[in-house]
Parts: sequence; structure tokens; C-alpha cells
Amino acid sequence: MKKIVTTTKAPAPIGPYNQAILNGNMLYTSGQIAINPENGELVLDDIKTEAEQVMQNLKAILEEAEMSFENVIKTTIFLSDMNNFALVNEVYGSYFNEDTAPARETVAVAALPKFVNVEISVIAVK
Repeated sequence: MKKIVTTTKAPAPIGPYNQAILNGNMLYTSGQIAINPENGELVLDDIKTEAEQVMQNLKAILEEAEMSFENVIKTTIFLSDMNNFALVNEVYGSYFNEDTAPARETVAVAALPKFVNVEISVIAVK
């Protein structure tokens, strides 16, 4: 059964979607960008700070669903500039145990919502 997952510790949706959907034991998050949920402002100081905010937003959603990054089985990373790959990967990697890290793809795109540099979504399982 489909259950909406929402938390004030992650940014509110900016369109007709939800932060995440829990279907059975599977959690599907919407792509997260670097919006600070406390003030609604973008965090674009530098690419590592931006990626950190994205991961914190995902962490908040996972926690609302009573999960953690250990439950993540698949991630998708969208980058507006593949030259940022190494720096985003450094931040991203700090949230996972390398031995149990999820499957992943990283894709370069022409543009992202609000013209941010990185967007990440995850699929997790309990």
C-alpha cells in the first residue's frame, strides 16, 4: 500500500510530488536539491556544501521512514557539470560504507531545477 512520507526536516516539494513514497518495504525518494529546509534558501556556496545539503535532506527523509543510508539499495545522481563528479563523490561517499554501498548511476544533464548543480534520489528497502 502506498504511503506518503513527509518531514519538515527536508525541503517541502516545489511541485506536484511528495518527498518520498513508501510502498510495502520499498522507499522511493524524489530528487533532492540543496534547499535548506529551515529557511527555504538554496545552499550554493560551493559544490561540496551543496552536495552535503542534498545528502542531509535525503537523510531526513530516510529517518522519517525509519531507515538510514544502510537501507539504500540504489541512487541516482544528476550533475549539471561532470567536472564536479569527484567533489560530489567525496561527499556522497562519506554517507556510505564502501563494502555495502548501493548501486548507482551518475548522469550529466543540461540543467536542474532552480539551476542547482546536483540532485540526488534514492531507493531504500527495510
